[in-house]
Amino acid sequence: MLSMSDPPAAAVTCDRPNDAPLLLLAPMEGLLDATLRDVLTRAGGIDRCVSEFIRITDTLLPHRAFVRVVPELLNHSRTRAGVPVRPQLLGSDPVCLAENAARLAELGPEGIDLNFGCPARTVNQSRGGAVLLDEPELVGRIVEAVRRAVPSRLPVSAKMRLGYQDDRRAEDCAQAIAAAGASELVVHARTKAHGYRPPAYWERIADLRACLGGAGAPRLVANGEIWRVEDALRCRQVSGCRDLMIGRGMVSHPGLALAIRGDGDVGWEQILPWLNDFWTQVSQRVDRRHRAGRLKQWLGSLRRHYPQAGQAFDTLRLIHDPEVIGAWLQAQQPRRTCPSEPPVADIEA
Repeated sequence: MLSMSDPPAAAVTCDRPNDAPLLLLAPMEGLLDATLRDVLTRAGGIDRCVSEFIRITDTLLPHRAFVRVVPELLNHSRTRAGVPVRPQLLGSDPVCLAENAARLAELGPEGIDLNFGCPARTVNQSRGGAVLLDEPELVGRIVEAVRRAVPSRLPVSAKMRLGYQDDRRAEDCAQAIAAAGASELVVHARTKAHGYRPPAYWERIADLRACLGGAGAPRLVANGEIWRVEDALRCRQVSGCRDLMIGRGMVSHPGLALAIRGDGDVGWEQILPWLNDFWTQVSQRVDRRHRAGRLKQWLGSLRRHYPQAGQAFDTLRLIHDPEVIGAWLQAQQPRRTCPSEPPVADIEA
């Protein structure tokens, strides 16, 4: 993995007034890891990232286990572009989660996030992620235990779905998380049973806002099916949330956060050098036989927004040799042109 001691990219301004709308980059297990966070946060527009989950069972993890998932901890919990990263913990034992949160706090994270939304069957069968939404009381105990275990200056947030098989206990879970002291709650507007199938039920987030209303309520962030600027605007209108978390939309369109803010966009010519750097980092940390798959995975997402990504995917679809892929990527990089020499008269002047 690329060391955080490597020269940083140009910093992206991410400090905004406390009352400014937040745009967060979602965690996506198996896709949106530190490598892709590093690349996507260079585009600008993202205020904070949440890492993939760190699974907590019955073991007190060493520091290196947290750093393995969140290498940004070696860079003051920020990507090389300067965007804060909040590590996320997943588990069901309040005591074990609290002890590991305290250990994680020693590394100076930007905050600690708790996962109550993962829909993966293996995770749910191990009593983690979205399955806990059937037990609001346990959800509350987890948040409370972690909140007590870490310094008060350290934010504790949570991410949940609307429920496991249905959304009947969504309000109970949101209230339990709020009462336990979470400062922020991201709501993916689908149940585990919905998976990632559209639509996202943003109106249910509005219901949660109503039940959490009042002083001391956590900041509520809407998540789910935000692919375009129009989606973001409609999500804000329906959910009542100014703050948004974006996952697959940013992976397929790295300029989406910028576009939502009205600050521009990212064209394919800008993506090409990032693809090359992404490949370089993947080559450093991923087993040779899996490298091509990682690149094609991202290209497969990018082709939703960029036709050129579809052409690249088709070209590389049957190629697995890393050297061939690397050479192809190098050949696609925009050529740098040297500035022409000024006229002699200008030099003499």
